[in-house]
Amino acid sequence: MWILDSAYRDGGVDLWVKEGGTVQKIHTPYDPPFYVSFRDPTACHELIAALETQYGAEKCAILTIFGDVPGYAIHAGRDVAEAIERQAQYDTDLFNVDVRRDQRFMAERGIVPCTGNDGDRFSPDVAHDLTILELRTRGNPVVSAPSLEFDLECSGETCRLDGKAGDVLADLAGQIASHDPDIILMPDADLAVPGLLTLARQYGITVPFSRNGKYRNQSARSYWSYGRMEHKGAALVPEGRILIDTEQSFAYHAGGLSGMLIASRLAGIPPGPASRLTPGTLISSYEIREALRQGIAVPFRKNEPEQVRKIAELQAADRGGLMFQPVPGTYESVDEIDFTSLYPTIIVNENLSPETLGHNDRPGFLPAVLDPVIGLRRTTKRQKKTDPRLRGPDAILKWMLVTCFGYTGYRNAKFGRIEVHEAITAASREILLRTKEIAEEMGFTVLHGIVDCLWVQGNLPIETLRERIERETRYPIDAEHFDWIVFLPLADGFGAYNRYYGKLSDGHIRVRGIAARRHDTPPFIKEVQCRMLGVMKRAATIAELEETKEEAEQIFREAILALPAADPQQMAIGRRISRLVYRHRCLEGAAVQAYRDQGIELSPGMQIRYVVEDARHYRVVPAGSAISFDTAFYRTLLERAGEEILAAYPSAAPGKKMPVRSGNVPGVKKPGTGNATLF
Repeated sequence: MWILDSAYRDGGVDLWVKEGGTVQKIHTPYDPPFYVSFRDPTACHELIAALETQYGAEKCAILTIFGDVPGYAIHAGRDVAEAIERQAQYDTDLFNVDVRRDQRFMAERGIVPCTGNDGDRFSPDVAHDLTILELRTRGNPVVSAPSLEFDLECSGETCRLDGKAGDVLADLAGQIASHDPDIILMPDADLAVPGLLTLARQYGITVPFSRNGKYRNQSARSYWSYGRMEHKGAALVPEGRILIDTEQSFAYHAGGLSGMLIASRLAGIPPGPASRLTPGTLISSYEIREALRQGIAVPFRKNEPEQVRKIAELQAADRGGLMFQPVPGTYESVDEIDFTSLYPTIIVNENLSPETLGHNDRPGFLPAVLDPVIGLRRTTKRQKKTDPRLRGPDAILKWMLVTCFGYTGYRNAKFGRIEVHEAITAASREILLRTKEIAEEMGFTVLHGIVDCLWVQGNLPIETLRERIERETRYPIDAEHFDWIVFLPLADGFGAYNRYYGKLSDGHIRVRGIAARRHDTPPFIKEVQCRMLGVMKRAATIAELEETKEEAEQIFREAILALPAADPQQMAIGRRISRLVYRHRCLEGAAVQAYRDQGIELSPGMQIRYVVEDARHYRVVPAGSAISFDTAFYRTLLERAGEEILAAYPSAAPGKKMPVRSGNVPGVKKPGTGNATLF
C-alpha cells in the first residue's frame, strides 16, 4: 500500500493509496481534540464550565517538551480555540490547534506517505510504481483562450494537442482519463490550472486533474523571509492525484521528484501540498510530525519569552558566524574543508533544545528528531558520488537541515528559542576558530573561511588535516581539492566573502556570486561567462590557466561585437519585487508599472522579467514584449561580467589587477556571509 495523497473531509481522513496497480480512497472517521491549559483555572471557572457543557471538555494531562501540564481536551475547531483565548484574556496555552488533521492522523497511527507497507522513512530509496504524466503548455492558456496547445508525455508516449480551446480541452480530459496518472508534472501549474478549469466549465468539460473533482484552495500571500520579500501564489491542489508545479516548486527544483517524495515522507504531508512548501516549512512540519508521533502536544503560539539579559551578555551571545576575509587573487592547489550539516550536528552533539537550556542532562527533543535526518543526509552525500539518483534527495535534505538552524530563532517557531539559536552560532565560532588553529599548527595557510568551511594551502596531505580536525572537534568534514581558485575583490579592493570560482580536481567549475550564478543575469551575458569558464576549466595549473587567456579574451571581444544584434529576449533581467510603490525612479519600479500597463497584477515577492529599452529614461517592458534594448546599458553589464572572469588573468583584467598566488597568503578576520555552490 503506497500512500500518495490525504485530506481531511466529512469528519474523517481520506487516504488515497495505490496497491496492485489500483488507486483507491479509504475514508476513516476522525475527530481529534485540541488542548488548552489555563494558567489560572480559578479565574476561568465559568469558561471551563461552559466548555464542559457545550463541547464535553475533559480534564487531561498535556505532554509538552517541557513535561506534563494540566489541561482540557476539547473537540472543536480553531474558531473555538481562538474564542477561548480572547475570553481568557490570552492567559492560556493552546496545543494542536493549527496542526493538519490528516498529518496528525497518519502520525498517530504510524502511517507514512510515499512509502510502501514496510517502507523506511529514513531510507534514501523512493521506489514506486506511480504513473507520471508530463504536461507542457505553449503560451498563456488563459490569455490565448480561443486556441490552446499542449505537449503531453506519459508512459513513453508523446502527443501534441492543439486547435480550438473546446476541442483541445476535451482531448486533454480524455488523455488524463485514459492514462489515469498518479503524478502530473506541469510548469506553472498553479497559474494555469485554475484558468483551464474555468475555461473547461464554459465548454461543459470536466478536466480530471483531481480524481474526485475536489480541490484544496491555497490563498496567495506575500511575506518576509530571511530579509527579503517572498510571494506564495494561489493554488488549487487536486485530491487523489499529485500535481506538481515544476516551475514554481522550490522543493522540486532543488530535489527533483525523488527529493520531493523524500521531503513529503519526512514531513508527513502528501506530495501535492508538500511540493508547495518552503524548506523551512518542510523541516518544521517534520518536527511537528515527530512530536505528534511521540504524543507531544504542538503549541498553537510560542509563549516562552526571551530571557532578560545584560547588554554585555547579549553582545557576547548574539554574534553570528565567524568569517575570514580572503586576499583577492588566483591561487593554485587549494583544499576546501567543509563541515557536513554543521549547525544541525551542533544541535545534536551539544543537546540544544528549548527544554535543555540550563538542563543539559535531560534528552532534548530537537536533537532526537534531527539525528536520523542528519544520518540520512550523510548517507546521500556519500552515495551520490557513485549514484547520481541521490543528488536530488541530497539537495533537498541539505536545504531542510540548513533552515532548521534558522527556524530555532524564528519568533513563531513551534519548537524554537532564540537562546538555542545563539548557542548554535557560539559553538560554530569555536569550531571554526579551532579548525583554523589546527590547520596553522600543521603548516597550512588559511586563505578564506565562511562559517562552516575553510580554504587552505599546505604541503601535507589534506587527509592528515581532515583526520585531526575530526578527532579533535568531533564533527565530520568533507575535503575537496581545487586545482586553482579565484577570490574576487569588493569595490574597495578587499576580498569578497561570497564571490569566487575555481576548478575542482574532478573537472567541474564551482562558482559563487558571479553573473553566471545569479538569477537576475540576462541569458546572453550568463552564456558568455559560461563559455569563458568552459575554456578555463581545461587548465589544471595557473601556468595552464594563463595559456587560456587569449581564447577567453576572444570570447569576450566577440560578445561585445555581437551584442547590438542579439535577441532582445536574451536580455531579460529577473527581479523579485519587494514593493509595488517606489518613492524614487528606478528600473524595477518602471518594470512594475510596465506590467500594470499590460493588465498584469503583481504582489510583493513575485518574480518579474523585464528588458531595458532606454535606461536613461527608465523605459522598460516585460520580457515577452521586448523588441529592442539599450545597447549601452547591456554593454556595461557585459563588461562587468567579463571583468569577473578576466580577473583571473592579472595582465588581462580591465579593472584593478589582482595577484597570482601559488604560495600561502594569510587570511584576515572580518564578518560576512557566503556559501559555495556547484556550477
